[in-house]
Amino acid sequence: MNRKKLMRRLRLGWQAFRYGEVAFQRSSPPPALCEDDLAQVRQFFPRPKFFILGHARSGTTLLLRLVRLHPEVHANYQAHFFTRPPGLLKLVRSADVVDWLTHRANRWNGGEDPSALLLRVVADFLMEREAAAAGKAIVGDKSPTSVWHGKAVRDMHCIYPDARLIYIVRDGRDVVLSERFRDLVEEKNLTAEDRKILRSLERDATPFLRGERSIFTPTFLQRLGSRWAVDVREVDETARRLYGERYFVLRYEDLLVDPVHWMRQIWEFLGVESLPADLADRVNAEMQANPDKIWQQQRNPGLAGVLKRGRQGNWRQFYTRPDRRLFARIAGNELIHWGYESDDRWVKGERSV
Repeated sequence: MNRKKLMRRLRLGWQAFRYGEVAFQRSSPPPALCEDDLAQVRQFFPRPKFFILGHARSGTTLLLRLVRLHPEVHANYQAHFFTRPPGLLKLVRSADVVDWLTHRANRWNGGEDPSALLLRVVADFLMEREAAAAGKAIVGDKSPTSVWHGKAVRDMHCIYPDARLIYIVRDGRDVVLSERFRDLVEEKNLTAEDRKILRSLERDATPFLRGERSIFTPTFLQRLGSRWAVDVREVDETARRLYGERYFVLRYEDLLVDPVHWMRQIWEFLGVESLPADLADRVNAEMQANPDKIWQQQRNPGLAGVLKRGRQGNWRQFYTRPDRRLFARIAGNELIHWGYESDDRWVKGERSV
């Protein structure tokens, strides 16, 4: 028997001896799956699993479209098992559910808390059902980590310690700019000040394109810039610690430069058996598609054309000097850590060496 499971049973036995019943107290998240648990669940759901994470507007959707080009790999969008409320773990946090799962009269639970197994079966079924229909051997989900950051990785590891994790990072200045344009195009979550900026941008974008007038409010830039900095720091640190060799990280900008090279590495990381000869052509063709651009053009044709979607360095046109100073205070260290800058010269409009 697995040592971890043995120790758990000994603790429960001591509780039963001392108190006459087992006093179940579950932490949040529930106890992580051990090797015995994983071996059992894989008898029913054998496909290897992977997860694509990344801050919103960082290329997670592009990466998903590319990864499922391979005939062995299936992936779909945003189950948000672990990345935003309520999350998969919500299913076993109700007091009534806890009592049902762990009641001492329930002989099916083997004297243990089966919560993690239940959650694993739920997620496995949702993913493997589609993978089986598509005839694919490997399956994964992509969900942005803009809300729960490192917590998303910790919760995931509790249920999927055997999964593979891919994390994509994009220059935070472009991430925040892309999120700003999305909100303006969709006209959602806008304050009165935001709407004034939107009307001015629609009348004449020139001052914004020259960096003479800010497209941001300080509140928006502070909030989104801080969120990006926390996300890339927490997710990467947590993933390296928990997943080790099962963790793959890349930058969006590097994917744009050589998508075939990076996709070959990712597919090999996922354990595919072969790389068909036509995959390079299919990858290059997919890189030319831009569904997000088409959709935003339908929502607001005039505004959608102001920002060139998916390009590296769009921020240089739009960030004013105060915008640059504020972002540098919020996330300048992360820009340097990820190799986007080597110093703070960019704040003054100069190129880093």
